[in-house]
Amino acid sequence: MTHPARRPMRCDAEANRARIIAVAREALSQDPDATLKPIAKLAGVGPGTVYRHFPTREDLLVTVYRSEVEALLDTAPLIARQDPRAALRHWLERLAAHGRTGSAASQAVRAATRADPENPYYTRIRLVLTELMAACRTAKQLRSDVTAGEVLLLMSYVWNLDGSSDPEHTACRVLDIVMDGLCPGTAPTHRVMSTQDSAMT
Repeated sequence: MTHPARRPMRCDAEANRARIIAVAREALSQDPDATLKPIAKLAGVGPGTVYRHFPTREDLLVTVYRSEVEALLDTAPLIARQDPRAALRHWLERLAAHGRTGSAASQAVRAATRADPENPYYTRIRLVLTELMAACRTAKQLRSDVTAGEVLLLMSYVWNLDGSSDPEHTACRVLDIVMDGLCPGTAPTHRVMSTQDSAMT
């Protein structure tokens, strides 16, 4: 079954989209937590117009800060020239730094790494990470049972360090733990917890 070709966006719709993105960039630079409704008001369009172009706030964030996400992806081929494990660590450090700043741009990077089949950046980020991990496996530097999606999930914990007095240092320590856990030979032996075990926890 063939699907009809997507119709090109009308000129007025293109203009609305461009104005929403421009207004959103300015609004988010002033308030990283700005939501879609006030952005729609500032852009002079109805909320429905914004939602047609950007179904979620995360969609708008990723579009507005696309250059930041692209820059993160573009570093991977350069980093990959290093020792595989060092390259993986270096790229995860950059990913952590992009997502940890607390700005709207950092929210966009987090949104781009969120598992969502409609999010094209998630697919690309997962592919980059999969390639870095594959190089580590070839060099016998990485467990064989860990997926890129699981590593991205772990990175979400590295970002959530608001209660730390030194978030950068704590993030580095947590990333050390993540990397140690990815080493070959660290896969746990899974077993069913007994009633006695439950009583002891």
